[in-house]
Amino acid sequence: MRSHVRSVGATGDRSERFTFALNFPGALLTATLILFPLGLVLFLSLRVNDGALLNVDLTLSNLITALTDPLYQRVIARSLLIAGLVTLATVVTAYPVAYTIAFHGGRYKALLLFLVSLPFWTSYLLRVFAWKIVLAYNGVLNSALIETHLIKTPLLILLDTPAAVVVTLAHAYAAFAILPIYIALESIQPSLFEAAADLGARARDTFLRVTLPLSMPGVLAAGLVVFVPTVGDYVTPALVGGPASTMIGSIIQAQFGKANDWPFGAAVSVLTMVAILAVLLTVRVIDRTWGGRT
Repeated sequence: MRSHVRSVGATGDRSERFTFALNFPGALLTATLILFPLGLVLFLSLRVNDGALLNVDLTLSNLITALTDPLYQRVIARSLLIAGLVTLATVVTAYPVAYTIAFHGGRYKALLLFLVSLPFWTSYLLRVFAWKIVLAYNGVLNSALIETHLIKTPLLILLDTPAAVVVTLAHAYAAFAILPIYIALESIQPSLFEAAADLGARARDTFLRVTLPLSMPGVLAAGLVVFVPTVGDYVTPALVGGPASTMIGSIIQAQFGKANDWPFGAAVSVLTMVAILAVLLTVRVIDRTWGGRT
């Protein structure tokens, strides 16, 4: 009996050591690549911009200014609004694509998924510049509208507007929305559709009561994947948005660049992360409410 207990204890110790060894690299990477940079940004936001490397004098003035200044409040609100519109536009357009591939792709599913990811073979900047050419005053879209006699003079509202930023970012992150939704739709058991048909449900009822609720985890995941990076984007607003579309990423980039005020740039970054975290928690509550999970 004692030998059996020792054997079980030794097996448990080896299992714990194996689990620790298996998890240690991931924990180390998480601490090194995520927790440490976040902690450094938070510490930097509490520093005074005096150029000293080892000065430990801390202050809340940077965070207070970033939180109370109306300018940064407006820019953060605009960033959240634009990111929300981009997320909505991306998910709404991605869902039909993912639905078609999942349920009507047949033997061409792999090919269609390949075509979805094909734009990522080119540089992100090239895709943004392509949209700038399309939306420019003498660009492709204005030229096409003039040639079809829908307008007489080129439109000025296509480029250097928030709408241009929304369209460009929605296209840039389309694949990030299509793939999670596709995976969620692909995982739905066909027997559920058969059961709905046996109960007399029409196609619309089946979609609203079976397909859409079961695919909501993929929809929410797609929304988060699109929303989080677009809030801090500064390249696209600078190239196609103009001054009226300045987002918080541009402010942060300017503070770390031309202004050379790293502590204040870090403070704005911290405030932006808090705003994003609030949105993530809200989405989490919606996910639990919709899915009926606890």
